[in-house]
Amino acid sequence: MSGSSRYPEEFRRDAVALARSASRPLAQVARELGVNHETLRTWVRAADRAESAAAAGGDAAERELRALRKRVAELEKEKEILRKAAAYFSGDGSLTRSYRFISAHRDAYGVARLCRVLGVRRPGFYEWLAASPAREERARAEDRLAGEIAGIHAAHRGAYGSPRVTAELRRRGRAVNHKRVERVMREQRIAGNTRRRSRSLTRPNKAAAAVPDLIGRDFTADAPGQRLVGDITYLPTDEGWLHLATVLDLHTREIIGHALAPHMRAGLVCDAIALAADRGLINPGAVFHSDRGTQYASAEFRATLTAHGIRASTGRTGSCYDNAAAESFFATLKTEIGTRTWTTRQQARRDVFAYLAYYNHHRLHSTLGYRTPHETRTNYRPRNTHAA
Repeated sequence: MSGSSRYPEEFRRDAVALARSASRPLAQVARELGVNHETLRTWVRAADRAESAAAAGGDAAERELRALRKRVAELEKEKEILRKAAAYFSGDGSLTRSYRFISAHRDAYGVARLCRVLGVRRPGFYEWLAASPAREERARAEDRLAGEIAGIHAAHRGAYGSPRVTAELRRRGRAVNHKRVERVMREQRIAGNTRRRSRSLTRPNKAAAAVPDLIGRDFTADAPGQRLVGDITYLPTDEGWLHLATVLDLHTREIIGHALAPHMRAGLVCDAIALAADRGLINPGAVFHSDRGTQYASAEFRATLTAHGIRASTGRTGSCYDNAAAESFFATLKTEIGTRTWTTRQQARRDVFAYLAYYNHHRLHSTLGYRTPHETRTNYRPRNTHAA
């Protein structure tokens, strides 16, 4: 297997972006990422060639591309009109959807004609149109509230549920109903850690076979690659949530594997484990500890662990303390990277990728004797053992 093929395409793109933006030498960036510096140089050169080729061919095809886009836009418009009209006449439409259809196409067909064809009262449409600013303001207020809730939740290490979030909002002068806060948190999949019931990002799979707790809240390890923990967190962007899954080594506190995706399917956590294993940072027979979320309890994830010779371990449902090391890392990341909302998922991805390189190679840890995770791993020397 070549040096490039064992790394996911997404990891190589992120590595190229970091190498281009970093003020450090390419060799240092390669060391921080745990790849050969010539491999990283090859990735950068290949990206440069691909971008140059795309730019060279772009000018020649621009006119044809514009013509094609114009034609596609026309076809899409026709398709959308037919689809919406068909939905309405088949009984799948609603009055609000009809009003939206009329509003979107009134310049082309006229309000009177559209109302007559769709069987809608024209005064009713104008009343709905007049109320649009109020509806839009309510939507903006809902977005602002969701952002403030996400900030409070992150600032308190994910421990606050809707009662405490509501109390904090009221301390800030917000006259908000607790049921509204609970609804917004549920819709945005923001949940606090409580003992009464599980409200974590990863939802428990009650049908999955029981897995023992091999960690028992002992978040230490005698050597690298033996005892690992993992979890999933969310990163808010204007394009929607970006989810981050991590694999943390309990001996070095190093993030040895991670994955980022706009979804929370099992493939997210499988990719994080696969990256750590492909980098050679997991020993055979290692233990991986997580919560009882559906992603970690899935058959796909269990198969991934088995393929890499890893034993599964899970904590109790609804107890944040049973996976405290993973939770603590996310709190550190969100505090130090800055609790905010990114404009795009790509911006969030680049910031997180750069932070992980900093965290592993530059951030001093008091639990490690004020060394970095990378120093702890590279300076590890096994204890002398004697054959029986």
